[in-house]
Amino acid sequence: LNIIICNNFNLIIFKIKPSMTKKVLKFGGTSVGSIQRIIHASKIIKKEHDKGNKILVVVSAMAGTTNNLVAHSESISKKFNKRELDVLLTSGEQVTSALMAGALNQLGVKAKSWMNWQIPIITEGENTNARIIQISTENVNKYLDSGGIAVIPGFQGISKSGDITSIGRGGSDATAVAIAKIFQTDSCEIYTDVDGVYSSDPNKIPLAKKIDKISYEEMLELSSLGAKVMQSSAVQNAMMNNIPIHVKSTFTERKGTEINNNDIIDYSKAVTGVAYSKDDAKITLLGVEDKPGVAADIFEPLSNNQINVDMVIQNISTDGKKTDVTFTIKRQDSKNAISLIKANKKIKYENIYMNDKVSKISIVGAGMVATPGVTYKMFRSLSEEKINLLAISTSEIKISVIIDEKSTISAVKKLHKTFNLD
Repeated sequence: LNIIICNNFNLIIFKIKPSMTKKVLKFGGTSVGSIQRIIHASKIIKKEHDKGNKILVVVSAMAGTTNNLVAHSESISKKFNKRELDVLLTSGEQVTSALMAGALNQLGVKAKSWMNWQIPIITEGENTNARIIQISTENVNKYLDSGGIAVIPGFQGISKSGDITSIGRGGSDATAVAIAKIFQTDSCEIYTDVDGVYSSDPNKIPLAKKIDKISYEEMLELSSLGAKVMQSSAVQNAMMNNIPIHVKSTFTERKGTEINNNDIIDYSKAVTGVAYSKDDAKITLLGVEDKPGVAADIFEPLSNNQINVDMVIQNISTDGKKTDVTFTIKRQDSKNAISLIKANKKIKYENIYMNDKVSKISIVGAGMVATPGVTYKMFRSLSEEKINLLAISTSEIKISVIIDEKSTISAVKKLHKTFNLD
C-alpha cells in the first residue's frame, strides 16, 4: 500500500506492508481423494501463500484409504494389535502430506512435509483414541518465517514413549484446531466437499439450505448428533479456545459457513438444523429393583468397557420397588452391552429387550431458549406422519427422539418443513 502526501511541494511516499496473516488450511479426504484433487488443493494453498500469508496445511488420508487399511488389518485379525493398527492407519496421512508438498514444490512454492515425530506432536491416552497435549512450534515457525509452507498430517501424534498414535476417526479436524490454538493462527479454514454447514444432510434432503453463520454450541450439537461436516471434539476444542472456524468447499468459491461464538447467534430462528443418526440401539431393562445406586451399577461395566451411553430414561416406580430403565448406545456396542448386563450380578431385573433398528432424530437451535412451543410443534408434526416416539431427550438448544429406523428420512423432511428450514 502506497500513501502519497504532497506538502509544500515536497512529495513524500510511505510504503506500508499489509499485515501478514497466519492460517491453518485443512483438507479432508474427498478434497485430496485423487492426484488431480491434490493438485487442485495445492493451487488454493498457493493462492493464499501468494497473498503474503503464513500457511500451515493439515491433510487427511485420501478418500477410502483408511477404510482399505482397516480391511487389511481385519483380514489378519478382527482383534488386530492397537499399536500396530495406529502405525498402519497413520500411513495414509503421511502419503497425502508428501504428495501435497510435492505438488506445491511443482508450482514453484517452498513447501515441506512434517511428520508427527519431526515436529513433534505429543499425545497421551491409549492407541486409536489418543489426544494431543503438546506441539512444538520452534522449528515449524522458523520454516514459516523463511517463506515456506508446512504440510502436516492430521489424525496422529507420538506418545511420550515414542509410539505412533492416532486420535480417532475424523481426527484431522482435531489436529487442525489444535495447531490453530498452539501456533496462535488468525484463522482455521476447513476445506471439504460441501460448501458449508447445511440445515440437514443435503444428499438426503434436497431442500436443505446452507447456514452462513452458526454458533459453537449449535455446531457441537449437530456434529455430535450425526452431521459429518466436522468432528465434535474439534468443535468443542475450538469453542473452549475461541478459535473461529470457516468451513469452505474445495471445489467452489462460495462463502461457506462461519463457526464462531455466541455473538453471531440468530435468536429469531428457533431451529437451526435437523440432524439424524442411524447407528443407534435401544436397550430396556424391565422390572429393575429400585434402590439407591442401581443406575450406577447398570452403567459402570459399560463405562469400564468404553461403551458410551447416550439417552437415559427411567420410569418412576409407583410402589418404590420396581422401575424400568431405557438407554441408547451405538449399534456396534449392543451385543457387548447385553452380555455385560447379563453377567452383572449387582443388578436384578425381570427382563431385557434390545432394539437395534432405531434412529435418532434431533432438532438444534439456540433460539429454542426464547421460543415457546417448539417441543409441541416437533411432536405434533411427527404424529401427523404416524411416527411413534420410543424415547425423548431434551436440553436448552436440542430435542432428540428415538424412532423406528424406517421412518428416518420422512421424519427429517417433515421437521425440516415444520420449522421453515426448506
